[in-house]
Amino acid sequence: MKALVYEGPGKKALREVEKPEIIKDSDAIVRLVKTTICGTDLHILSGDVPAVKEGTILGHEGVGIVEEVGSGVKNFKPGDKVIISCITSCGSCHYCKQSLYAHCEDGGWILGHLINGTQAEYVRIPHADNSLYHIPKGISDQAAVLISDILPTGFEIGVLNGQVKPGDTVAIIGAGPIGMSALITSQFYSPGKIIMIDLDDNRLEASKKFGATDTVNSQNAESAIQQILELTDGRGVDVAIEAAGFPSTFDICQKILAPGGHLANAGVHGKPVELELQNLWIRNVTITTGLVSTSSTPMLLKTLSSGKIKVEELITHAFKFENILDAYDTFQNASKEKALKVIIDFE
Repeated sequence: MKALVYEGPGKKALREVEKPEIIKDSDAIVRLVKTTICGTDLHILSGDVPAVKEGTILGHEGVGIVEEVGSGVKNFKPGDKVIISCITSCGSCHYCKQSLYAHCEDGGWILGHLINGTQAEYVRIPHADNSLYHIPKGISDQAAVLISDILPTGFEIGVLNGQVKPGDTVAIIGAGPIGMSALITSQFYSPGKIIMIDLDDNRLEASKKFGATDTVNSQNAESAIQQILELTDGRGVDVAIEAAGFPSTFDICQKILAPGGHLANAGVHGKPVELELQNLWIRNVTITTGLVSTSSTPMLLKTLSSGKIKVEELITHAFKFENILDAYDTFQNASKEKALKVIIDFE
């Protein structure tokens, strides 16, 4: 089968590899129908995730058809169309029993990280009963792919960790797929103002369509901070969601928090940040970090089924799998290409 393989920092290749096989009774083999590229994949290629070994197939999102299941799999059968969760969970370990599936003792974020992932024609899914989801009627394959990772990540790590409340002023730094997902799902709680902050004017303009009330270009960080403070009458924001993963974006977040505010870090960081604790300790702020557990996936599936949110509009480009290297080029040059989320089709 063909797969996109990580070959070290800055290097990847589409090549032939062996098709995966059932290893444990709880495994399923899924034939991919659609996958996508995540900002985390770009961080891997930048060398920010050293646990990824050369030869690993990238990708942790997708929709596919179950081809084979182990003897212990009860909830799925060959022929089922499924959503592949970015998080693998056994459902019974210490952390799974706390719904902290991100830290499953035999799973967590392993696809495209510690084991082969979804940017391939076939993928092996451990603990299939807890790591796959049936696609409800009324949800398109395109929308289903976005449930794999970005929608639950933006919601759980951004909105829920940030404790967004009615009337809050929310700032989201990073108008990529995760930031846009946080923008969409923060509106479940009726915040009073949502400020989207990014370097890319195209993405800022797009964010208005998804509910941003204000936008700020952060090319000049000091000017951006001043604009945000002016938008909040000098008080700062109630919630700052960091959705980019850079020291400069984290710094903006910690400088715009109002007393009692929440800084929810959703970005993938490969370098240290400077924490201004000497300024923050007296302001009663809360800082959270996190890797998505996808515990919200069942609720988000119901919300999508109801038609309350239209996540398909986040998709800006589609490519055939044989052109996945072109898809990476587009995603890596998002500003030039006006790209948000790219979809990779296998059919």
